[in-house]
Order: sequence, then structure tokens, then C-alpha cells
Amino acid sequence: MAKNVMPGFKTGGSVMSKVIGTLVVLAILVIVVKHPTDAASFAKGLFSGVGAVIDGFVSFFRSLMG
Repeated sequence: MAKNVMPGFKTGGSVMSKVIGTLVVLAILVIVVKHPTDAASFAKGLFSGVGAVIDGFVSFFRSLMG
């Protein structure tokens, strides 16, 4: 019979890394539940920053090709 594996969790690895990962996920969940507006504005800013970085790389590579 096949093992049921939760998506996102590796079956191998140390217990400490799984505990830290679980604590980080729980902390993010608590922040989203307690302060949804602040969490949303933070996520929006984060994704905006990531988008700006990607746009910068795209512009760089386009200038190399052209």
C-alpha cells in the first residue's frame, strides 16, 4: 500500500526542519487571521517588489538581445 504524503512536506529530513516549517506556517496563519488588512498590504507590496525585480531582469535581457 502506498504512503499518504502531505503535499509540501518531505518524507525525509530532520524533525527540527519540519517543526520550524510548521511553526512558520502557523505564525503566518495567525498573522493573516488576526491582522488581515495588514497582511494583505504586506503581501501586495511583496509581490509588487518581486514583479519589479522580474521586470528589471526582463529589461536587462531584452537590452542584451537588442
